[in-house]
Amino acid sequence: MKTSALQQARAAYQPKLPKALQGAVKVQEGAPTQSVDNQEEIKALFPNTYGMPLVEFVPGETENAKQMNVGIILSGGQAPGGHNVISGLFDQVKKLNPNNKLYGFLMGPGGLVDHDYVEITEELLKDYRNTGGFDLIGSGRTKLEKEEQFEKGLEIIRQLNINAIVIIGGDDSNTNACVLAEYYAAKNYGVQVIGCPKTIDGDLKNSQIETSFGFDTATKTYSEVIGNIERDCNSARKYWHFIKLMGRSASHIALECALQTQPNICLISEEIEAKDQTLNDIIENIAEVVAYRASQGNNFGVVLIPEGLVEFIPAIGRLIQELNDLLAAHGADYADLDKDAQRAYILAHLTEENRATFETLPEGVSRQLSLDRDPHGNVQVSLIETEKLISDMVGAKLARWKKEGKYNGKFSALHHFFGYEGRCAAPSNFDADYCYALGTSAALLIASGKTGYMAIVKNTTARTDEWKAGGVPITMMMNMERRNGEMKPVIRKALVELDGKPFKAFVAQRDQWAKETCYVYPGPIQYWGPAEVCDQPTKTLELEQEK
Repeated sequence: MKTSALQQARAAYQPKLPKALQGAVKVQEGAPTQSVDNQEEIKALFPNTYGMPLVEFVPGETENAKQMNVGIILSGGQAPGGHNVISGLFDQVKKLNPNNKLYGFLMGPGGLVDHDYVEITEELLKDYRNTGGFDLIGSGRTKLEKEEQFEKGLEIIRQLNINAIVIIGGDDSNTNACVLAEYYAAKNYGVQVIGCPKTIDGDLKNSQIETSFGFDTATKTYSEVIGNIERDCNSARKYWHFIKLMGRSASHIALECALQTQPNICLISEEIEAKDQTLNDIIENIAEVVAYRASQGNNFGVVLIPEGLVEFIPAIGRLIQELNDLLAAHGADYADLDKDAQRAYILAHLTEENRATFETLPEGVSRQLSLDRDPHGNVQVSLIETEKLISDMVGAKLARWKKEGKYNGKFSALHHFFGYEGRCAAPSNFDADYCYALGTSAALLIASGKTGYMAIVKNTTARTDEWKAGGVPITMMMNMERRNGEMKPVIRKALVELDGKPFKAFVAQRDQWAKETCYVYPGPIQYWGPAEVCDQPTKTLELEQEK
């Protein structure tokens, strides 16, 4: 494998571990836990893994040699640091007993079901330490939900003498990990299952998970490019840049990037939903900022837009819900009609309020909402060019204002979507350390006989040696939600809290950012140099943990 000079230098970086994980450890158990909601339903579904205590690792006196083989799965979208979770797990497993083996199941959970795997050795791993991506073993989106999958996976688990499976993923993947842990526990198969919190979107966090891995690196990667665009914007002074950022279910990425770069406008989906704003309200607000800046001689600016915005606009959310029902009940009736006939059929079957919303949308967007879905029936929001939709509508409104004599500026829009650029970036020092500690914790949870837990690392704004490592029962984070028409146990997604410190800090400054040019240029992620430059956490984490 050919490596760059940076990759060679990064391979030599030894991630820092919390003091408690540096030598022998013992388990300190807390009080029994319960789920965040629907306690009786969750307890009934997970009788073998419900109510377990929180776990913290503290320094022990003797290192226990432990014989165990472990399987690891990367699940869902990529996030910077995944290879360091594997590295931390590998090093700790070998430290417990040099004869222990680590197996990687290829291309996600499907690798377990299909018995597709590789043994991870030091020779194989050495080129992947402190690198981005999931390319060591690949990832996939197969959901582990059915008994036949669990039993098929058990065959290879028995064949390789595996004691535990570690699943690295987001909220859905860790929900599946919990279901798998419960199934194997109920059957007394003696197979442990441990989860690990991964998602650049930042929506897998709660009282026990301070941040999901990859969020730090991805937001710093996006912020570097946003800062570069802001500098170009402030140099040319003739374009409005509309930038869509990843984050379908929550606006954490957009908010963090705004705090780092101070754009003129940043839309927060959760606020738009809470205020019941219409698409026209959003357009009106942006147009007013554009017009004000033009009156000051500034025909340029930067707007950040979360990927999932359209689903959070209440009127469009209600429309999507009715379209879902219509598609399920009558999709076959209009699937083969031509475009005009399909549109007419849909308009005829919508309620008056939703028909009015549907008619205001550009044809391409309305067609996508009504017809084009992913295999799970979800609207493919990442394919909706929200940034162009918004800039086109802002341009149309400004053109009307110009005719009415209310606006006399120039408006030229450029568009960007930052998504895949951040998912496999070389991890920041924070993510490199955090992920290595998560992998180490996962190995120690297995060695402690735990199952149905997620590895956690806390106190992450302190120095690395002061971080606290342990595990949280996955059932503690669960509630019941309606998915595909039926109630299912899932890990509750963390949305941007409108009364939280990060959002309040943003609100306190955004009016000034809108009127003035307050851009900040973060520059590229730094790996070597002063700790205040190289090891800083995200603004979100700093604000949330502000004493």
